[in-house]
Formats: sequence, C-alpha cells, structure tokens
Amino acid sequence: MAKDLRFGVGVMRGTSRPALEGAARRAEDLGFDVMHVPDHLGGPAPFPVMTTIAMATSRLRVGTFVINSAFYRPALLARDVAALRDLTEGRFDLGLGTGYVKEEFDAAGIPFPSAGERVDHLRATTEYMAEHLPDVPIMIAGNGDRVLRIAARSADIIGLTGGDRAATADGDPLADRIAYVREAAGERFDALELNIAVTAMPVDDSAMPDLTIPRHFLPGLSDEELVRHPGVLSGSTDEMADRIRRYRDVYGISYVTVQDRHAEAFAKVIALLK
Repeated sequence: MAKDLRFGVGVMRGTSRPALEGAARRAEDLGFDVMHVPDHLGGPAPFPVMTTIAMATSRLRVGTFVINSAFYRPALLARDVAALRDLTEGRFDLGLGTGYVKEEFDAAGIPFPSAGERVDHLRATTEYMAEHLPDVPIMIAGNGDRVLRIAARSADIIGLTGGDRAATADGDPLADRIAYVREAAGERFDALELNIAVTAMPVDDSAMPDLTIPRHFLPGLSDEELVRHPGVLSGSTDEMADRIRRYRDVYGISYVTVQDRHAEAFAKVIALLK
C-alpha cells in the first residue's frame, strides 16, 4: 500500500526571530510538513532555531538534516533531543549523519576521525537514541553501504541521495540503493519511510533548474546527466508532480525535501499532490 506523501523544506534565510517565525508560518501555509535545519559550523545552532520554528507553528514538524553526529557525545545529544521533543510536543525528527567537512572539525578543535570511525560513531549514536528515546523518529541520510546498513536496521527514515550517477539503460543507481536497503532491513523494510533530497528544480517558467548545487556534489556528471539525476527536478509543474508520483509508485519514496530557495515554486507541485 502506497504511503502518503510528505514534504520538507530547508530553513529559510535569516536567523532573526521575526524572520524565522515568518518563514515557518509561510512553509506551513504552503503545505510543507517538515522544516529542516542543517548542522554546520559557521551556520546557526540547530536546536534554538528548531525551537523558534516549532513555537511559531501548530502543525509543522522540525528536523535536523542532518546532525553531524561526530560532534556530539550520544548522552549529551540525547538531552537536547529529549528537550526539543517535549517542547514541540513530539513534532521533531532527528536526522543523523557522519559529518564530512574536515575544515569544520579543524575550526572546532576536534580531531577529524577516519571515515570508518565516523560511521562507527554514527552507529553508536543511533543505537543510543533508539534505546533511550524510542519515540523520536530517526532519519539517517547517506549513500554508502555501511551507512545505509545502519539506517536499514535502526532508523525510521532513510535519506537517499539518488546515487552518484543518473539512471541509464545499463542500470539504475537509485533502485540499486533501495534494493540494498531492502535486503539489509529484512522484515522491517515496509515500515521504513524513504526520502529523497532535491537539490535543484525550476523556480520560474523556464522548466530548467539551476544546477549549481548538484554540479558541486556530482562534478563527474554532465549537465544532461544531472538533469536526469533523481535529486534534480525539471519541466513544468505537472511534469514534476508526475515524477514525484513515479518516485512513490516505482521506488516507494514518499518523502521529498527541497532547498529553501525552491519553497514557493515547489508549493505549486505540492498542491497537485495533496
């Protein structure tokens, strides 16, 4: 049975209280279900920002996309998570990632662990949260085998990147990653919520997206390949809505997130899907 679609948006620009409250209310009015806050040194602190957003709304959930788990001891992070769960009356999804920007570790004066060590810490953090705060939904975002295996076995929501290439006649990287999750999750797969993050989409009548962000993260792909990548939407509003229906019907993806700059344009897509 197909899951209901839901939609998330990154936190809007501006960190003053009036700006955040206005952006949160606007996101709620536009039909978004979740507002996400990133966790990067140099950006705003996630928990105060999420608290402000939640206090300004009545339905909108808040979530991290995603916490750099390597920056936190599990017990200390759990204290903040529990407080926000209570303050939002349960409107909080905890997104976890490994952390990947070495310069942020250097700026924080924290040794930069190896990739394997960061994945190990993500697993330990996820297990601690699941044991001590079982009522807080956990999202894990990633693409590698070990991260997806942890997500399949312990998370409630899995954030898919769409893979490192576009689908061709020879293969479908997104389908391959979902098949891997299905095998790793076993009987719990049907209860998982699959998410995909859209990094580019049209914001005007051109039907063409600004590919700046996907070019940065997928430098080996041509623009034509990027337009076909699962994390990029193009075409008319109707065509984008059809593509999201296909994500749900073909891949089982029922949760789509977009960047803050896409909120107004994507709201027209939401209107066709809800």
